[in-house]
Amino acid sequence: MDVTPFETDLCDTNNVLNLANYVNMGYQLGVLINNAGTGGSHSFLKADVHYINRIVQLNVVATALLTHQLLPNLMTGSKSFILNVSSMAAFTPVGFKTVYPASKSFVHSFSRGLYAELRDTNVFVSVVNPGAMRTNAEITGRIDKQGWLGRITLLDPDKVARKCLRRLFRRDTVIMLNPLSWLMLHFIPVWISLPLMTKVIKRELGQ
Repeated sequence: MDVTPFETDLCDTNNVLNLANYVNMGYQLGVLINNAGTGGSHSFLKADVHYINRIVQLNVVATALLTHQLLPNLMTGSKSFILNVSSMAAFTPVGFKTVYPASKSFVHSFSRGLYAELRDTNVFVSVVNPGAMRTNAEITGRIDKQGWLGRITLLDPDKVARKCLRRLFRRDTVIMLNPLSWLMLHFIPVWISLPLMTKVIKRELGQ
């Protein structure tokens, strides 16, 4: 398999458009996976403006613009797929994260709407809502500080990737990977889950 790297900062809109143009000029696209994203845990009042902007630009703007710019390319094939990576955080607000869950709510809603819009075309749209993943030592360390509730939701990135691809090509519209988290967020009222999750994040921050 040939791999062509293209390193760029997707928080810059011009870079997003340049990447899309590069792909459109040189490749026929069959699968688009919008996996780039960022988050973190901070007091909203004390958060740096660049931290807030980076979450919105990467999780929301880059996802929407890349999909928009690459969609005509995807529609030239006989069968194409889009997989957007949302989060379990899309289903509940969380204090001391604030912007991140909101951005992932956008990704989930955007994906479901786009699926409905394109369901009679050759492009199939799916969204995955994983929980926390052991992507690096810093993230794993932060989640360990959340206590047992954070640790039991940790997922292995390699297993997640394989399962997502299988279910994408099986044409599952919404991919859930952590049944425990899904049940908690869907059956526990927000007036219970919001303070509970906020308390977990405060523990992570040492407050």
